[in-house]
Amino acid sequence: MKRWQFWVGLVLSAGFLYLALRGLGINEIWEPLKTAHYWWLLPGVAVYFIAVWARAWRWHYLLRPVKAVSTRKMFPIVAIGYMGNNIYPARAGEVLRAVVLKRKQEVPISASLATIIVERIFDGVVMLGFVFLNLPRLATLTGTSGFIGNIQTLAIWGSVAFLGALAAFMLAAMFPTRAEKMSTKLIQIFLPERFREKVQEVICKFMAGLESLRSPYEAVMVLLTSVVIWLLETGKYWFVMQAFDFQVSFFALMLMNGIVNLATTIPSAPGYVGTFDAPGIAVLSAFGVDQGVAAGYTLVLHAALWFPITLLGGYYMLREGIRWQSGAIIEQGSAAVETE
Repeated sequence: MKRWQFWVGLVLSAGFLYLALRGLGINEIWEPLKTAHYWWLLPGVAVYFIAVWARAWRWHYLLRPVKAVSTRKMFPIVAIGYMGNNIYPARAGEVLRAVVLKRKQEVPISASLATIIVERIFDGVVMLGFVFLNLPRLATLTGTSGFIGNIQTLAIWGSVAFLGALAAFMLAAMFPTRAEKMSTKLIQIFLPERFREKVQEVICKFMAGLESLRSPYEAVMVLLTSVVIWLLETGKYWFVMQAFDFQVSFFALMLMNGIVNLATTIPSAPGYVGTFDAPGIAVLSAFGVDQGVAAGYTLVLHAALWFPITLLGGYYMLREGIRWQSGAIIEQGSAAVETE
């Protein structure tokens, strides 16, 4: 509660919630919620957990050059991480799963964080791919939905950022010697001498986490796995849609999935409150779905994405005996990096 990031996120979430729900009466949202067929959430949750297992396999694949850890052992750690992202600010769950992996498997945190960053870059590339597949509809979205901002421009700049980061990481992975020489020069220029050796050690371990990108085949495997993961998650969107009285195409749900997940990179309250809901409602409204129905569906979808993985991750976290304070998690991660 004392961290300024928490309050900034809370204000931004409140603003997005206002955008999402303005002009709607309680009854307009309650009616579709009251008549929804909630048993459709069961296959949706099942498909989502298959996607989480695929995420665990992808992380296992990325970490193979550092240490071989089975997907079965990765799955609880991934669940803890996604739980952490849902209840802690600033995506502290990413640090949390790196800390847990260090405790369980003795994998250096700097190396595991490198693989987590790679995951996020590939996720961003896939999300942008989902958006670009539906570019003709984005004009409708930005013109009539009331969602602030030009999504087409955002998609273009997002593509530059994510593809640029991916290119930089792949070049660093393919030419590690040159990358280390360049990092050494930058360290000598910008850091005091007493910090140089420690920072250089961390960078070397970080570079080890990029080894899985050294061949095009490995990069393509990670990309294809990322596509499968997000198609499975879109499958959850489809199953939850069956509970409500509207229909849009699977491609429309891919667009919604891409936009809401790009929007959740914006700082917000824990659980992506508002940043998930406002763009989700906007996309469905652009496809002609009644705003009250769109709001009810998006709120239920958000809850269905939040509760199951949070409960499972919380169970695994309690089993590991890890403290719940986000500050303690970040401090553990920082301390572990310093002592690697």
